[in-house]
Amino acid sequence: MGNCCASPAGSKKAKHKKGKKPNPFSIEYNKGPTPSGPKIVVLKDPTGRDIGSRYELGHELGRGEFGVTYLCTEKSTGEAFACKSISKKKLRTAIDIEDVRREVEIMRHMPSHPNIVSLKDTYEDDNAVHLVMELCEGGELFDRIVARGHYTERAAAVVTRTIVEVVQMCHKHGVMHRDLKPENFLFANKKETAALKAIDFGLSVFFTPGERFSEIVGSPYYMAPEVLKRNYGPEVDVWSAGVILYILLCGVPPFWAETEQGVAQAIIRSVIDFKRDPWPRVSDNAKDLVRRMLDPDPKRRLTAQGVLDHPWLQNAKKAPNVSLGETVRARLQQFSVMNKFKKKALRVIAEHLSVKEVADIKDMFKKMDINNRGSITLEELKHGLHKHGHQIADADVQILMEAADVDGNGTLDYGEFVAVSIHLKKLGNDEHLHKAFSYFDKNKSGYIEIEELSDSLADDLGANCEEVVNAIIRDVDTDKDGKISYDEFATMMKAGTDWRKASRQYSRERFNNLSLKLQKDGSLQLTNEAR
Repeated sequence: MGNCCASPAGSKKAKHKKGKKPNPFSIEYNKGPTPSGPKIVVLKDPTGRDIGSRYELGHELGRGEFGVTYLCTEKSTGEAFACKSISKKKLRTAIDIEDVRREVEIMRHMPSHPNIVSLKDTYEDDNAVHLVMELCEGGELFDRIVARGHYTERAAAVVTRTIVEVVQMCHKHGVMHRDLKPENFLFANKKETAALKAIDFGLSVFFTPGERFSEIVGSPYYMAPEVLKRNYGPEVDVWSAGVILYILLCGVPPFWAETEQGVAQAIIRSVIDFKRDPWPRVSDNAKDLVRRMLDPDPKRRLTAQGVLDHPWLQNAKKAPNVSLGETVRARLQQFSVMNKFKKKALRVIAEHLSVKEVADIKDMFKKMDINNRGSITLEELKHGLHKHGHQIADADVQILMEAADVDGNGTLDYGEFVAVSIHLKKLGNDEHLHKAFSYFDKNKSGYIEIEELSDSLADDLGANCEEVVNAIIRDVDTDKDGKISYDEFATMMKAGTDWRKASRQYSRERFNNLSLKLQKDGSLQLTNEAR
């Protein structure tokens, strides 16, 4: 269900609060006549009904498929938590309701563990379900690695041990996570010794020994081959942890392609590349563990305990402490830096659209929304863009869709479609780029300087703003004069997307139509079928 905790945007900057936006999940928000019909009841035994009686909800921290996470302060103690508020309007089916209920049950079922986020309280009112959880404000896993500036095999071993210990704890208590990925691990705080915590159990399920599952869920690059074959068990979590380990050691995913079918084929083939930099410098023990975690046969694949018993992790303190190189660090940096800058620039462009441009976008949306549902599917977007003269490869439309689909429901509403339209328009409209550039160039010097970028992104980036801003400058500032010119800014905005944009959780609606078919040549083909 998306990230349940996040580094609070502007956690150190809270002193200069801007106008406080109303929380759309509060009971007071948008009061009006209550719709007739039975009320949805999600939780079996919530802590209470009125979250406002005990907590004050603050600014937004992050978004997931169904929920928005807010900074949440306990009134009596002043202690900060994260509150994931799940709108009941998003819970369209009995399955959706059961998912939320199960997420809460699993979090309550799991014992206290230093590397698993804890659930404190649950509330349910007419509009939403509110899950009050431990706040993780130390930032994402890869952000921390990049900020250190020196990344080694030994550091990768420490992280891997933590992740696999979480997997082991889940499996020991009959829980299969099903959505292990870097974004679902955050540090508890900014200290160097902070615990790394698993934060999201939205796709997790209870299982019994020998039980098999067929539902395709998770994030595509981290999926085990047996998930695509719709016949899997808890071994899939070790595979996902193996994918994370591969990325930790070289900075890119092991199974990558431009299309869904290509990714599926790569996963099914399970051919691991140990030739690219820096693999020749990585120890044989590390490579052996990667191979055994990414064994396509789940019966041969190591268990969580088997991973923890592997010599590379048993001797983690003796693993090479030599930097894996700037290439790896640069690749990991792409996970978290550029998108934040680009999204801010797109928001600025959106605010400067003319009345005519807004009218044109509305008109295009209505034409694409063939069934007048108020939302556009991927197929409608592909067809509509081609019809309007945008010759974009299907894979790129896919990435556009995923980047813009904020609520993760597999379709674009009007607001999300505006972001796609701006992205397309900005490629051929320098006027929009100039307006966005001017927003960041506060002193009108013709350059975006470090202080200006820091001020502009402070609320978006939070406490690690300085490290991220320096990383942005290093990446965008091609002439290395310490600032960003308009040409450098335009190049960044027009650059293609990277693979991580497609690595978020896919919605059930899309994956339930996917199936693997045996082709005449013996290969497996991923197809998309109407149900």
